[in-house]
Amino acid sequence: MIRVCVAGITGWTGKPVAAAVEAADDLELAAGVSRSAAGKPGIFGSVAEALDAAAADVLVDYTDASAVKANVLAAIERGVHVVVGSSGLTADDYAELDALARKRQVGVVAAGNFSLLAALLLRFATEAARHVASWEILDYASAGKPDVPSGTARELAERLGQVREPAAERPLDSLHGPLEARGVTVAGTQIHSLRLPSFVVSTEIVFGAPGERLVLRHDPGESPAPYVAGTLLAVRAVPGRVGLTRGLDTLLG
Repeated sequence: MIRVCVAGITGWTGKPVAAAVEAADDLELAAGVSRSAAGKPGIFGSVAEALDAAAADVLVDYTDASAVKANVLAAIERGVHVVVGSSGLTADDYAELDALARKRQVGVVAAGNFSLLAALLLRFATEAARHVASWEILDYASAGKPDVPSGTARELAERLGQVREPAAERPLDSLHGPLEARGVTVAGTQIHSLRLPSFVVSTEIVFGAPGERLVLRHDPGESPAPYVAGTLLAVRAVPGRVGLTRGLDTLLG
């Protein structure tokens, strides 16, 4: 039985993840973390409080960019494995967390998106980058999303950077006008973040070759259902790992 603590248990994704944990035969909901619901049975105001009060094997974090790093550090320091579903962590943050996790002999599975279809987009895009030299990413999210780019888009760019950097027809420093118009550079890839009502987190990557284009896009609906199964897959996998594992696609075999 894997004992799970869910940070962000009253949130949009955390709530259905907690319900799925309770319904699973091999998982047990040990505690939850929510500042707004702290004091209710089994719910605490911080990850440190929850893990000190309730024995847990895995922390699932679905909070926000301002809290996620401290939450993950609190879990690792207590020898608890972590599944990170929150965005906002940088490449330097991941390197720091990987080093600490290896020191404490625990696993961390982090994904910009725990949807199976988003994981497949990541896998397909990585294969395309081996054959097509030029690409850019469009990152769509809700108008109120506080972090840019999204964790999904950042993870995609960083994964493609492990294949190679895209070819640039014209260096950014040779352009006329504000460079912000070309987006932000992450691991060599240009990402353009749109924040508008009606989006959840959509990710589109456009590959360009002479005379043709390939467009890969993931569009989730307005339900957290796509992320629940992938999160539980990670919960079951992380106790057998040491150090950081990036991307749900790496767990798919």
